[in-house]
Parts: sequence; C-alpha cells; structure tokens
Amino acid sequence: MSAEIVNLRQFRKKQARSEKEKQAEQNRISFGRTKTEKNLTKALNDKAAKAHESGRIDQPKTDD
Repeated sequence: MSAEIVNLRQFRKKQARSEKEKQAEQNRISFGRTKTEKNLTKALNDKAAKAHESGRIDQPKTDD
C-alpha cells in the first residue's frame, strides 16, 4: 500500500496553470473575433429579435 508522493507546490502551480488556460480559452472565444464577425452576429441577433417581436399578438385593452 504505497501511495504516490506528490509535491504540493508543483501540484498547486500545475492547477493554477490549467485554470489560467481555461480562462484564456474563454477569452479567445469571447474577444478573439474580428469586427466583421461581431457586426454579423449583431445583425443576425437584431433580425431574430425583430422577427420575434413581429409575431407577438397584442391583447386588446379592456375598460373595466
């Protein structure tokens, strides 16, 4: 029953590096887009929102 000996300092550094890499990947996805890609995404979102709003059924107002 021998367990593997682990250097805690190295383990902590390795864990910190992996956390930083995860954050870097998220930043690449979020901020690593060209202006054209951002404008295209915004235009598509605006178009979808407009189509969604155009399908809305307005309820008639009733006077009580």
